[in-house]
Amino acid sequence: MMRYPHWIDNDERVRPVAEPSRRLPFLKFLIRYPIFLLAFGPPIFRPMNKYAGFDTSQAHFDAWSILQVGWLLLIAVRAIMRLSSERLIHIPKQVRSILKYPFFLGLLYLVSVTYSPGRIVSAEYCVLYFLFFICFFEFLVDIYRNPPDWIQCLFYLRFISLLLLGLIILVLPIEPTLVMNIVPGAGIRILGGTVAAMALICPIIAIISAYSFLHTLEPRTRAALFLLVGLAGTLPTQVRGAEISLFLVLVLLIAVSPKTGRRSTYLFIAGSTAFILVLGLIVGTVGGVRVWSKFNRGQDNEGIVTLSGRTGVWKSLIQYSMTHPQGTGYIAGIRRFHGGASAESMHGTLNNIGGTDNAYMETLADAGWLALLFYLIMLAKVAALGWLLVKRHTSIKPWSDRSAVDAIRCSLLLLIYCLGVGVEDTGFVNPLRQEFYIQNIIIAIILGASTCMLIALRSRYITSS
Repeated sequence: MMRYPHWIDNDERVRPVAEPSRRLPFLKFLIRYPIFLLAFGPPIFRPMNKYAGFDTSQAHFDAWSILQVGWLLLIAVRAIMRLSSERLIHIPKQVRSILKYPFFLGLLYLVSVTYSPGRIVSAEYCVLYFLFFICFFEFLVDIYRNPPDWIQCLFYLRFISLLLLGLIILVLPIEPTLVMNIVPGAGIRILGGTVAAMALICPIIAIISAYSFLHTLEPRTRAALFLLVGLAGTLPTQVRGAEISLFLVLVLLIAVSPKTGRRSTYLFIAGSTAFILVLGLIVGTVGGVRVWSKFNRGQDNEGIVTLSGRTGVWKSLIQYSMTHPQGTGYIAGIRRFHGGASAESMHGTLNNIGGTDNAYMETLADAGWLALLFYLIMLAKVAALGWLLVKRHTSIKPWSDRSAVDAIRCSLLLLIYCLGVGVEDTGFVNPLRQEFYIQNIIIAIILGASTCMLIALRSRYITSS
C-alpha cells in the first residue's frame, strides 16, 4: 500500500465524498445551506444612537433584538434537528484540529460570565456564540454528503452583499440617519448603520468580482461591473482600514494570479494602471495636501497617529490585562470598563456602545490572553490549511471539482481582508453583528472545501494502492 503524505488524514474511516451538487436557484440554495441566511444579519432598521446614554453592559431589549435572536435561533434549531438525524461521520483530522479552538474559545467566554460586570449580557452572548457554532458545524457535516458548488457559494455571498447594498441605497433617501453619519471634519460617511456593514459588503463584492474576472469564472463584463460597484461603495464609508485592506488584497490577488488567466491578468493590470493614473491626475489637480486631509477626515497629526483615539484604549486595556490576564468578561466587560474612554473618540460616538474598535483587543478584553491566543491560532490554522491545499491541488487532478480550489483561493483573500479590517472593527468577534457571521461563513467555506479536497485526495490514494 502507498504511504500517504503527512498532511493527508490517515484514518481508514474516511469515505469518498459525494459529487458536488448541481447549481441551485438562490432560494433553494438558502434552504439547503441555511448558514448563508445569517450573512443577511438580518438588516436592523434601528438608529445607530439607540443606546446612547445607556449602560450597555446591562441587558436592553427591543423588537429588533428579538428578531435578531429569533433569526439565529430558528437556523440553529434546524441545524440541531438535522444533526440529530445524521449518521456518524468522520471529519478529516486537519479540520477537526481547527474546530476545537472555537469550542475552547467558547468555554473561556462561558467561564468569563462568572466575573463579568453584566452577567446576563455575557451569558446571553455565550448562548448566541454556541448557537452559531452549531450552525457552523452542521454545515460542515452536511457538505460531507451534499457538497455545494463552491463557486456558487461565493457568488451567492456576493449576491447577498449586493442585495444589502441595494437596501442601503433604498433607505438612504427615506431615512438617512439609519445608514449615514455626519462627522465634523469628515463630512458624510455612509457606513450602512444597522442595516448592513458597508465597509464589509462592498469590499466582498469587489474581491469576489476581481477574482472572478482574473480567473474567468463568469463573463468579464459582469465581473468588471460588480468590481466597480464594490470599489465605488467602499469609498463613501471613509473607513481607512477598509480602503487600505482592500487595496492590499487586490495587489496580492494580482501578484499571485499571473500563472492563471494571463489575458485576464493583463486586462486587470491595465485597468488598475489606468485607475492609478486617473487618481494621480486628480491628486495633481486638487492638490496632495487636500487629498491627504480628506483621506484622514481632516484630523490633525495626533488623531492620525492615535488612530482616532483607539491606541489610548488599547494601551489601557493591555495594562489592565497585565494584572488581570483573565480579561474583563465576555462583551459586557469592555463595555463597562472602557466605554467611557471609547466614547471620548469619534468612533465611540458612532457606535455608542463602548469597546476597543479592534477584534483582537476585544478578544483579549473578553476572556484574556488565552482567548486571544486561541483566536489567533484558529485563524492561522485555517489560513495554513487552505494555503497548503491550494499549493498541492495539482495532486488531485483526477478529481473533477476544481471549484473547491478557486473557492479556497478567493475565500483566503476575503479572510485576509477581514483580518486587516479587524484592526479597527470589533464586529468580527461580536455575535449578532454581520461581520461576525460573514467572517465565519468565509471560514466555513474554506474548511468545507478543504474537507472535500482532503477526502477526494484520500480516496485517490486508496484507489491507486
